[in-house]
Amino acid sequence: MHTRTVFLLSDGTGITAETFANAILAQFDITARRVRLPFIDTVDKAHQTVRQINHTAETEGKKPIVFSTLANAEVFQVVEQGCKGMLMDMFGTFVQPLEVELGAKSLHRVGRFSDVSKSKEYNDRIEAINFSLAHDDGQSNRDLAGADVILVGVSRSGKTPTSLYLAMQHGLKAANYPLIPEDFDRRQLPPALVPFRKKIFGLTIDPQRLAEIRNERRPGSKYASIENCRHEVAEAEAMMRRAGIRWLSTTTKSIEEIATNILQEIRPDRLGY
Repeated sequence: MHTRTVFLLSDGTGITAETFANAILAQFDITARRVRLPFIDTVDKAHQTVRQINHTAETEGKKPIVFSTLANAEVFQVVEQGCKGMLMDMFGTFVQPLEVELGAKSLHRVGRFSDVSKSKEYNDRIEAINFSLAHDDGQSNRDLAGADVILVGVSRSGKTPTSLYLAMQHGLKAANYPLIPEDFDRRQLPPALVPFRKKIFGLTIDPQRLAEIRNERRPGSKYASIENCRHEVAEAEAMMRRAGIRWLSTTTKSIEEIATNILQEIRPDRLGY
């Protein structure tokens, strides 16, 4: 059972509102039912939103918590004056005081992605995602010189989700390669990666956790056995030490934490947000 309903209001996709809400709600030990309401970009939609929030308040007997990134003043005014929830407005809390401090009006741009067709950063991000998908799990050796980072590690150590996160959130071209028994037998990095050693970053993982993850995919297999996982992790870490590759353990880290550590290490010249 949830303890409170949380509404996420936005006149765009709602990504900022959700990030804003999650960061704050993480400080409290509650279970929340999230209701995402994107593209509230007219007064009529604002009135519909108010009715939905107020119905929830009456039905549950508790004030819903409402996080808003509504940029349109007229639309926000309808919500502010009519809703019976606890309203947390990002623009009022952060943007308006900053307007005073800077002595300038904000753009009040509706939607983070409203002008994507004109955005080089957005197009770079799409290109980075395509690159990362094409170079996932060692599928391609082409254009590795164009990679911002190349992730290596044993299978199921977190390489693919980290690569896609770096591409989607930061516009970085991230390739990833699994280290396999043939590499361990040679005691060397995959030959295709050697010229790009400076771009390589390693991921490792606790063998017990790796066995659990692999057993979900291929239960009872040699691939998922704890003995094999211990062997692969030990060999991979030894190889990374010999090659002088920077690496970290993903065992207890979120994708966001892993990506942040990588960014601190590789310090790319450009970052997209």
